[in-house]
Amino acid sequence: MDKHKVIVICGPTASGKTKLSIELAKKINGEIVSCDSMQIYKNMSIGTAKPTKEEMQEIKHYLIDCVSPEKRYSVADYKKDAISAIKEIISKGKVPIIVGGTGLYLESLLYNIEYNEIEVDLKYREELEKIEKKEGLESLYTKAETIDSEAMQKISHNDKKRIFRILEIYNSTGKTKTELEIESRKNEPEYNYLLFGITMDREKLYERINLRVDFMIKEGLIEEVKALKTKYKQLPTAMQGLGYKEVVEYLENKISKEEMIEKIKQETRRYAKRQLTWFRKYDNLIWLDGLGDVQNNIKVILEEYSEKNN
Repeated sequence: MDKHKVIVICGPTASGKTKLSIELAKKINGEIVSCDSMQIYKNMSIGTAKPTKEEMQEIKHYLIDCVSPEKRYSVADYKKDAISAIKEIISKGKVPIIVGGTGLYLESLLYNIEYNEIEVDLKYREELEKIEKKEGLESLYTKAETIDSEAMQKISHNDKKRIFRILEIYNSTGKTKTELEIESRKNEPEYNYLLFGITMDREKLYERINLRVDFMIKEGLIEEVKALKTKYKQLPTAMQGLGYKEVVEYLENKISKEEMIEKIKQETRRYAKRQLTWFRKYDNLIWLDGLGDVQNNIKVILEEYSEKNN
C-alpha cells in the first residue's frame, strides 16, 4: 500500500513559510501542522511570530498555542502530537502540511526516531548549574563537544537548554545523543514526506529579520515578557527562547534597550544561518525562492505532489 503524502515546508525564520503554507492549504484543501518549538507555547505570541487568526484565513493549524510555558515539552512529545495531527487531517480527506524551522522536530518525523524518555537527574543538573556559575556556559559547551561533537554542531554556544541536555543524556545513559538517535532509527517513516525549503539571498534575509524584530518591539514584545514574568513566578524554560531571554536581561537591567534589540537581531541572524545549514543536508529537499512569487512556488509544490501521487 502506498504511503500517504505529507508536504513539508521548512526554512529559516522570517523567510515567508507562514504565507506560503496558508496560500497552499487554501488551494489544495490542506491543514497545517506547526513544526516550531516556540509557537507551541500559550501566552507567547509576539516573540514567536505566531500567525494571527486573520493570517490563518480559517485554515486549521495544529500544535500552535497549546502548551503551558511551565510544561517541559520534548521532541518525543512533539512527534507523538504531530503524528496524531497528521492522522486526523488524513481522516478528514485533507492534505497535511508540516510548516516550521525546528530541525529536531522535523527529523523526528522524517526519520521516525523513537525517543526513550530520559528522566532528569536533578542532582546532576544542580552540578551543571554550579559549573556554569563558576566557569561559564562556554566550559560546559566545550565538555559537551568533547562528548558528542556531531550533535554540538547544531547547537549554539549560548543554548543552555540543549547543552545541558547533551550532558544529561550522556550522564544518564552512558551513550551520546547521536548514538541513541542512530539506534532509534529502526523503522521506516509512516508517511512519504515531500520536502520543500525556502531560501533567499542572505542579506535580504537578514534585512527581513531586522525588520521583524523592530516590528515585534513595536507590537509589544517587552509587555508580553512582563506579563509572563508576572504570571509565572518561576520563569519557565520557554523563556530561554530567542527574543525572550534578551528582554528578560533588559528588564533585569543587565543590558540597555538598544543592546537588547541589537542582541535579538544578531542572535536571530545566527539562528537563521544554523537553520539553513541544517536543512541543506537533506538531499531530497527542493528549494523555493523566498523572494519569488508565492503562486510560482505553489506551482512547483503542486507539480511535485501530483508527480508523486501518480
